[in-house]
Amino acid sequence: MSFCERVLRNDERAIYGLRELYESYGYSLYKVSKFEEYDLYAHNKSFLVSSNILSFTDTNGKLLALKPDVTLSIVKNISDEDKVTHKFCYNETVYRTSADSDGFKEIMQTGLECIGDIDLYSECEVLALAVRSLSKISADYLLDLSHMGIVDGLLCEAGIDDALKSDFIAAIKSKNVSAINALCNKNGISPDMENKLCELTGLYLPLDKALAKVSEIIVGDRMNDAYSELCNICEVMKAEGMSERIFVDFSVVNDVNYYDGVCFKGFINGIPDSVLSGGRYDKLLRKLDKKQGAIGFAVYLDRLERFDSALPEYDVDIVLTYDKGTDVKKIIEAKNELAKDGARVLVGEHPDKSQRYRKLLKITDGGVVTLEAND
Repeated sequence: MSFCERVLRNDERAIYGLRELYESYGYSLYKVSKFEEYDLYAHNKSFLVSSNILSFTDTNGKLLALKPDVTLSIVKNISDEDKVTHKFCYNETVYRTSADSDGFKEIMQTGLECIGDIDLYSECEVLALAVRSLSKISADYLLDLSHMGIVDGLLCEAGIDDALKSDFIAAIKSKNVSAINALCNKNGISPDMENKLCELTGLYLPLDKALAKVSEIIVGDRMNDAYSELCNICEVMKAEGMSERIFVDFSVVNDVNYYDGVCFKGFINGIPDSVLSGGRYDKLLRKLDKKQGAIGFAVYLDRLERFDSALPEYDVDIVLTYDKGTDVKKIIEAKNELAKDGARVLVGEHPDKSQRYRKLLKITDGGVVTLEAND
C-alpha cells in the first residue's frame, strides 16, 4: 500500500518514524491497559509528571485510574528474571493535566523502556536513541544530560539531610545560584561546599568540555563513580558522533527516591519546553520489589502540536475550477492527469477561497489554463 507522509500532522509523523527507529533496534511494541488500580499511581505520585490522577470506581467497587503514565504500568507487569534484559517501545495515550490546559487531556506518548541487566552498552544505546529521536523531529536539537549520583552525592557530602534536599534540588533545578547561597548560609554549609554547589548549578557545557569542570567538584566515592560513568558515556557518544549534541546540565534532576543515575531532557528549536525526558530509575523497581535496573524515556507528542517548522506552505498544490455544465468526464480526466505525480488537487466549481494553493487552474473549451501561480 502506498502512503503519503505529508498528510500526517507533526505528532502523527513522529509516532510512525520513532516506532520504526525503536523496532530497528529490536524494541518490541508493548501494549498496556487504559486502566490500572489507583493505588499504583497514588503510591508513586512523585514519579509522575503530574500528580493529578483521573480515577473512577469500577462496577465491582474497585478504584481504578485512567493511566497518567506508561512506565509504571510496564514495570508493574514485567517479570523479575535474572540476566534478562527486556526492551519495549510503546505508543500510548495517557491522561493528565498539561501546562497549557486547565483540565485533563488525552496525550499521545511514545517512548521506550530497557529493563533488566543494564550495562554501559544498554545505557548508551538508550541515550543514542534519545538523540536519534530528536533528530527525527528536527535538525535543530540538543540533549541535556545530568547524573543523580553527582547531584545527590554532592548534597550528601555537604552534609545536607533529606529534609533539606528538596529545597536545594529545587534551587538547582531552577539554576538559582542566589537561592543556593542563601540556603548554604542559613544551614551552615562550608564555603568550599557552597562554591561547589554553585559551580554545579551554573554548569552548562558540551559533554566532553564539561567533564573537566565536573572533575574539579568531585568529592567522595559516589560522585567519583558517577563521574567515571559520565566519562565512559562520553567516549561512546563520541564514537557515535553525538557528543556535540549533548550538553551537561545538572539542573536536569528527578526525584531522588526513584532516579539514581543519568537523567536527560531533549529540546528542539521552536518549542520552549522539553519534548523528551528520561533517565535511569532503578529505585522505582526497588519500590516495586524488583531486582532489575531500568532506563527509558518518553517523547511528549502533545508539545509537537506547537511545532510548525514542518507545516507545508500550501494546503493544496492545485485548485481546479470549471464552469457550470462542464462535462464531468472532462473534469475527472483533468484531475487525474494533474494528480498522477502526487499533486494535491482541490476540485470544485466554487472552491474554498481560504485554501492556500500553488496554482489556480480552470477547465475551458480549449483545455486547462492557468489563472494564477504562486510558486
